[in-house]
Amino acid sequence: MKIATLFGVGLVGLVMVGCASTQTAPSPEPTEPAATAPAPVAAEPAPAPEPMAADDSYTVVRGDHLWGISAMSSIYGDPYQWPLIYRANRDRIEDADLIHPGQVLTIRRGASSADVDAAVRHARTRGAWSLGVVEDSDRAYLDGSRFAHR
Repeated sequence: MKIATLFGVGLVGLVMVGCASTQTAPSPEPTEPAATAPAPVAAEPAPAPEPMAADDSYTVVRGDHLWGISAMSSIYGDPYQWPLIYRANRDRIEDADLIHPGQVLTIRRGASSADVDAAVRHARTRGAWSLGVVEDSDRAYLDGSRFAHR
């Protein structure tokens, strides 16, 4: 029985030592870092400019109009940017008020902010839509004379 008692006491002692070993020792006081010369910094290369997005195309379906196409989130997400589509397709669109199903339009990406601003100003000040008539303001927008000086 002495052996069993000694074994039990020894086992309890090991458990207590094991528990005691999980306690953390106090942290040493922080010390001042040694003064060292800063490592030389290599010049970072300039970030590469983001590539301009490639132009897309859009095939006109029945009921489409430049205003609605431009408003699509996959196009410009802004109906007032329709003149950008008109300008990019000036060889395919005679009258901005009249496009036809099956026409394949180029959607230019990466327009400058000045081009977007000019397109929006034209859309806001153009006047009423009228089928079959090319408005003088559209001609001026296409040749760049409208809003070029602002």
